[in-house]
Amino acid sequence: MTPIISFNEREISDVPAVTLEEFGEQTNAVAVRIEPGEDARELLPHLDRIVRVDINFPVFGDGRGYSAAQILRENGYDGELRAIGDVLVDQIAYMLRCGFDTASPDQPMDEDAAKRALNRFPHVYQKTTGKAPISGRTPIWELRHE
Repeated sequence: MTPIISFNEREISDVPAVTLEEFGEQTNAVAVRIEPGEDARELLPHLDRIVRVDINFPVFGDGRGYSAAQILRENGYDGELRAIGDVLVDQIAYMLRCGFDTASPDQPMDEDAAKRALNRFPHVYQKTTGKAPISGRTPIWELRHE
């Protein structure tokens, strides 16, 4: 199993995740896995009991997981968001901006390269809903108008 890469100081959850369909049928599940095309909004009534949401990126170019993360964060989810699947170093800074806390890539990732990716860009262009240290940065367009 590939090690989990943490983007911040959040405690990493090790509970097994169930599918979105299984989550709807269970009352004791606290971790759920979302696949591309599934609606993250189905989890909104249950955010208070979910400790982790795994969002699958089956291929590098599939960006639906970013939208799922954004939906959950904008609606107050403050548990762990984990990107799983075809996660590459190139995506880490963007995942962090959308609120991801951790990643579990299919292929091993150099941890030093991952850490460099978190701070690759000194400025950001968009606001964020993330809670990690990099997420609190002021967008460059706001800095220009100060």
